[in-house]
Amino acid sequence: MSGVRVLVGTRKGAFILTSDESRKEWDVTGPLFAGWEMYHLKGSPVDPNRLYASQTSDWFGQTMQRSDDGGKTWEPIGNQFTYQGEAGTHQWYDGTQHPWEFARVWHLEPSLTDPDTVYAGVEDAALFKSTDAGQTWHELSGLREHSSGHLWQPGAGGLCLHTIIIDPTDENRLFVAISAAGSFRSDDGGQNWTPINHGLKSEWELPDSDAEVGHCVHNLAMHPSRPDVLFMQKHWDVMRTDDGGDNWREVSGNLPSDFGFPIEVHAHEPETIYVVPIKSDSEHFPPDGKLRVYRSRTGGDEWEALTNGLPQEDCYVNVLRDAMAVDTLDSCGVYFGTTGGQVYASSDSGDNWAPIVRDLPAVMSVEVQTLS
Repeated sequence: MSGVRVLVGTRKGAFILTSDESRKEWDVTGPLFAGWEMYHLKGSPVDPNRLYASQTSDWFGQTMQRSDDGGKTWEPIGNQFTYQGEAGTHQWYDGTQHPWEFARVWHLEPSLTDPDTVYAGVEDAALFKSTDAGQTWHELSGLREHSSGHLWQPGAGGLCLHTIIIDPTDENRLFVAISAAGSFRSDDGGQNWTPINHGLKSEWELPDSDAEVGHCVHNLAMHPSRPDVLFMQKHWDVMRTDDGGDNWREVSGNLPSDFGFPIEVHAHEPETIYVVPIKSDSEHFPPDGKLRVYRSRTGGDEWEALTNGLPQEDCYVNVLRDAMAVDTLDSCGVYFGTTGGQVYASSDSGDNWAPIVRDLPAVMSVEVQTLS
């Protein structure tokens, strides 16, 4: 029997939800690290019992945790995130230069081949790597020291590196996204980086249509069978590239709003993608108060609203960038969490939805492990 483990990070702790392959009944464990903001939890694809977690608080700062038994027990690990070389500066909200300052870890991305190797995306935007299961971290400073680094400017949530994707065919090929700098690709394991933002348009926040950096990318998604095809949810616009990020084109199509945060790809259908539109950058709730996941089976442009089991009136929650994930069971499951504390699941690729837990603190991240 296969099973599913859903890792949920919230504003006041972490929760682990488990079910068998039917995904009808769920066991809830938590809160773990009660009272802490849990920015992200993620498990190793190599060893599902190896979990990494990032927790932070305004009082105690940043702490990293690791579990080697699927979340039953945890231990603190290395927490030193020191920028390498010349610290330098980046732009601030008012356009002045501001020193780089570490605040928190936004995203963790374990290696596809080694359970002891894991990447961390942090604020202020930088990429760190550990090869000893999180005991020590070193910066891949080629990214932050890119010639455009002094032009990077924080988005509303800060200057954060929030998305890391590893090419499953070449682990030296990495993609990251930064708010508000854009997307970058490395072909040599993170030593050198190329901005990949050609085709992005950001009329309100970045009038220069040829700007190399400065776009507020909210999230990236890739199907492992097609590492040159990526989908993007940007501050405005849903985008697609078929050449590894060298060129992007808009695929927002008939969406009611092309503003949102998460984007995911179906586990078995590389042209099927999911987004959760919200009204605008100032009104972070679903259009018309109707919580709708939108699915495209054509890789974009043509979208359908998925509503069965989701509230269709008086719903004003948001879905944050890391709060959506898919499992890899034969009937692909799709999961997302809301700022209202609900985690919804669909065991049939989005056709029908049901809450698997309610009344949690605001959900910040959702990751799914398919267990055998």
